[in-house]
Amino acid sequence: MAAGETQLYAKVFNKLRGRSVPSLLEPLLGMGFPAHTALKALAATGRKTVEEASDWLHSHCNDPSLNDPIPQEYALFLCPTGSLLEKLQEFWRESKRQCAKNRAHEVFPHITLCDFFTCEDQKVECLYEALKRAGDRVLGTFPAAVPLVLHSSISYLGFFVSDGPADIIREFAVMFASEASSLADCTVKPCTKQLHLTLAHKFYPHHQRTLEQLARAIPLGHSCQWTAALYSRDMRFVHYQTLRVLYQYNPQNVDELMLSPGDHVFVDPTQQEEASEGWVIGTSQWTGCRGFLPENYTERVSECDTWVKHRTYTFSLAADLSSRKDGEASGRRNGEPHPPPTSWSVCSLQSLQATAARKSILVVRHGERLDQIFGKSWLQQCSTLDGRYYRPDLNFPRSLPRRSCGIKDFENDPPLSSCGIFQSRMAGEALLDSGISVTCVFTSPALRCVQTAKHILEELKLEKKIKIRVEPGIFEWTKWEAGKNTLTLMTLEELKEANFNVSMDYRSLLWGCASAKKIKRKANGSW
Repeated sequence: MAAGETQLYAKVFNKLRGRSVPSLLEPLLGMGFPAHTALKALAATGRKTVEEASDWLHSHCNDPSLNDPIPQEYALFLCPTGSLLEKLQEFWRESKRQCAKNRAHEVFPHITLCDFFTCEDQKVECLYEALKRAGDRVLGTFPAAVPLVLHSSISYLGFFVSDGPADIIREFAVMFASEASSLADCTVKPCTKQLHLTLAHKFYPHHQRTLEQLARAIPLGHSCQWTAALYSRDMRFVHYQTLRVLYQYNPQNVDELMLSPGDHVFVDPTQQEEASEGWVIGTSQWTGCRGFLPENYTERVSECDTWVKHRTYTFSLAADLSSRKDGEASGRRNGEPHPPPTSWSVCSLQSLQATAARKSILVVRHGERLDQIFGKSWLQQCSTLDGRYYRPDLNFPRSLPRRSCGIKDFENDPPLSSCGIFQSRMAGEALLDSGISVTCVFTSPALRCVQTAKHILEELKLEKKIKIRVEPGIFEWTKWEAGKNTLTLMTLEELKEANFNVSMDYRSLLWGCASAKKIKRKANGSW
């Protein structure tokens, strides 16, 4: 063990030696972990158990920032419990269902007692002591009931705390800030303004009345036990998007990220220029590693889903519960259980037949594409040095159509995989069984989309009767307009030569505007 690490360990251990709670740091040092990384692991996991901290260290063995002295950010919230919490969570769900998501849905129901602040890893336990001391000092005067008054404006809806109880709660926040400054050397800014519990924020004005009706249905007469909760977050990813991993993904290239269900990925939306369509660059919360990942393997979630609850102090006049560790499962770290994701249901045959009885537009997504399965370098995996295509895997198509500039043009215009072809045929077979009558087909000029249209028409037995109308205006051009890559699409003549029954007479309906002409030049004049 290095001399500096020994001194740091001795400094921390002397503070903890006189307490009844055994140190969590000592077993980690006994396992051979350096003191600074062991302290970082304890802070990142809420200082709950040695096992959690040890698992964190093992999973972050390849984290390039493991040795960086980056502290966590902490905040103190006053959170309701019991029946009031259940009613507030019900409001969260209903308001999101009826009025769409707003800023309040990013965090669980709470009253902010102090803004986020930083604390050095070796001083985190001093924050717990500060929370206990502040709570003990106001325990006898803390209001048995916290009166809440509904307040509504054109962009905000929430409960304000009445002045008398609010003064006591603010006093508790000031005491915590003072104790944290004294014990942990932290600069904490307590909330001294109007205390409030936000219900909705930054919503559409026409939703105000509906939100007010839902808020008035929340019963406030019942007594509620309030808990002061200390949370932390990774300060590096405050303004990032948070994605939760749904499916396992094993990297196909060295610059790709391994995905495990349940992990969270932080994505900076301003740094995605290098990512291909359908891919993003992100950092894993479980491993700290950064790389490319397929976006459709994830779902967008709230920022607070990655916050860690450290300690709580429950205010109760019946018994002094003081500060205690949180015993909830990690899946409930933010105090709000997550409902299971809703899956798509398959339309019934009757529903499809009813749709067929009237004139409708069917929107179909293309099948599985090669680059989303084999990564950005898929083309290098199936081409020889002299630029010829070969099939390295059964999920690669048997052949590729001829292009005037050779195989390199497929890199940014990838074809369907074998599974994608199968998916397209299954979609066509389902449409055939439903009895739907198709009269015309429009498709994006992307090869994968033209292929999907062709296979659907083949299953419908319409491949010779209906010509495919290639409409460049429905391609996702904004992706290429913002990127740096040059896109070359197959011409109508090339598609015709490759046995795609495309219409040579159709003229684009959306290709005459000025912005489209600008994109057309960027697409190498293919259209």
